[in-house]
Amino acid sequence: MAKRTDDRGDGCEGACFCCGSAAGGPDGGVSRRRFMAAAGAAAAAGLALPALAGAAATIARQGEHRRPAALPLVVQPVFNCEIYQRRAAASWRVTGAIQTEEELAEEEARIRGELAGLARSAGFPLEVLPLVTVRSAEQAAAVPKMKYDVLVIYAARRNAAALETLASGDRWNLMFVRHRSGPLYYMYIGAHTHFLRKRRDEFAEAGMDVRDIVVDDCGEVLLRLRALFGLKNTLGRRIVAVGGPGGWGADGKTAPDRARQTWKLDIRTVSYPELGERIQRARTDDALVKRCRQEADRYLGQEGVKLETAREFVDKAFVLCEVFRDLLDEAEADAITVDQCMSTIMPISETTACLPLTLLNDDGFPAFCESDFVAIPSGILLHYVAGTPVFLCNPSLAHKGVLTVSHCTAPRKMNGTRPEPVRVLTHYESDFGAATKVEMNKGQRVTVLNPDFAGRRWLGFEADIIDTPFFPICRTQLDLKVHGDWERLLDEVRGFHWVVAYGSHLREVGYAVRKAGLGWLPIT
Repeated sequence: MAKRTDDRGDGCEGACFCCGSAAGGPDGGVSRRRFMAAAGAAAAAGLALPALAGAAATIARQGEHRRPAALPLVVQPVFNCEIYQRRAAASWRVTGAIQTEEELAEEEARIRGELAGLARSAGFPLEVLPLVTVRSAEQAAAVPKMKYDVLVIYAARRNAAALETLASGDRWNLMFVRHRSGPLYYMYIGAHTHFLRKRRDEFAEAGMDVRDIVVDDCGEVLLRLRALFGLKNTLGRRIVAVGGPGGWGADGKTAPDRARQTWKLDIRTVSYPELGERIQRARTDDALVKRCRQEADRYLGQEGVKLETAREFVDKAFVLCEVFRDLLDEAEADAITVDQCMSTIMPISETTACLPLTLLNDDGFPAFCESDFVAIPSGILLHYVAGTPVFLCNPSLAHKGVLTVSHCTAPRKMNGTRPEPVRVLTHYESDFGAATKVEMNKGQRVTVLNPDFAGRRWLGFEADIIDTPFFPICRTQLDLKVHGDWERLLDEVRGFHWVVAYGSHLREVGYAVRKAGLGWLPIT
């Protein structure tokens, strides 16, 4: 895949989806943040992890942990075209170009070239299968039986039976039509009236809607594919929940059930007594403790890192991070969250979970505090759409287009590669442990998501970071200048926790959210 040079990252240097490479970890060497194609996990709920396995313990103690895995999006392109036969004194052809076999072959070559370009520039794992040309409904009937995630239909003809057959499968469907990018396709004329509305006023096509149809622009196809890649890697994602799954606030109590139902999340619970046993076991491993101290030395020795808490909190945070990595290894999970992280975990770990969650996020594992399954699905989706870590945070009241977000577990590698400067402080409310105040890039455009408690609608907007203040609130703080009708936030904000990612991703997220059956309100 080609390097990405937009605001989603700095090409293939570091942790990115496009090549599966990883930037240097705390010691500048190869980190754990690799995104690789891997087999998915079947959805299950509330399953506890088994006791620490000897094999897993051996692997972890040697410092060899699993890396986060991203499933590739598999695309099946289909060219729907037939060549009409001339008939005397009769309307023998339908509007649109491509009237000879030679023109059909030229168009097949054009499509293949465009698809190759999409694959090169995707920036995420994308597998494009060989082009299939169908000329009839009978030929089209074989396509939904193939193995793929997304069908991209190049719809040059009006053959309703063929198109409806293609779109009848239980996978995602896109349609591409040409106006000026090549020979004009009939469905540029007829997609809305003939295909989606079936020559009626109301939409009647179950397999697609107007947002699934693209005219001329391959970039628009790629935008939708990136959204579906994020959706595929969110649905059924396995996540370890230390202390169990939860949901913020009175209205968030049923959030874990909704996360299982809507997003098919496979939530694996680890109890605090079990966590305590694992921490004690890790502390008796002299080699592991020594290695954690060395990793802490390298981390604190990085340029831009300032230590402003007791060093012992940092050493213990690296031990706790190793325990979390063991849990991810054993569950074969790529995400983790911690409940009761402001009380229960502190006396057990003798530090806080803040720094370990920062480290895991920087290594490509979506890692969240507070076990808030109101917001966690939005964090996982945005992580895979953006291809970077995300920041779960507390919001504030918008005023004059400005608001503040904050939390103590911010990632440093918000652009996926370059670590931002950080002050390692105590967790604010407890004045205990090790937490990060990440000095994020002023002027950086960010995407912000606000899911509701009910699991019915998400709100999204873009903003610019205008300051990183130091108020007496959670440690990492961003003053954001909202792009769009900021006053709508006063009436439309729901839920509590928000998630933030570097870059502009609203359109991809909105497309994915609608595909998941939720409402979507973009403010920007």
